[in-house]
Amino acid sequence: MSLISGIIDGLIYPPPGFHFLVVIEMFPQTPQDIRFQSVTGLSVTIPTETVAEGGENRFKHQFPGVPQFNKLVLKRGLFLGSFVSHWARNSIQNFEFEPKNVLISLLNDNHIPLNVWHVFNAYPTKIDISEFNAEQNTLVVETLELTYQYYKPMGLDDLIGGAVGAVAGAIGGAVSGSISL
Repeated sequence: MSLISGIIDGLIYPPPGFHFLVVIEMFPQTPQDIRFQSVTGLSVTIPTETVAEGGENRFKHQFPGVPQFNKLVLKRGLFLGSFVSHWARNSIQNFEFEPKNVLISLLNDNHIPLNVWHVFNAYPTKIDISEFNAEQNTLVVETLELTYQYYKPMGLDDLIGGAVGAVAGAIGGAVSGSISL
């Protein structure tokens, strides 16, 4: 399947939710630091504030309030030597919080991002390790709960526009750099 047909399929059919990538903007990272079993919490609610108008008793006005974002919950198998796990433990144990941006990408079958959510200033507020049970042969799952300021969904048009801008900037820099007199 070509790149173009993969993108067109993403426009015609809803993408499956099992092929995704989570990148926490931190260095260094191991390959295990981008592998997660599930992601939840990409949700925003805008509460309303009720205001009564003086002299008008038949109704009240509803005004939008400040958006409220849920906690981002990341689940994965417990890995040794993970920098993401170290970052989370450092926040919980040492109370040293280093907010990081998180990119969550929903991918097509060619590993091309169809949708990307850019989560800003996330920091760990909870770590949960699944139970150990001698009667079951299951993996140990680490659950990280992150609080964040907000997220910005980036659609295909944003990604293409960003790529075109980056290419144009690179070409412009190459052209202006090569035309020095």
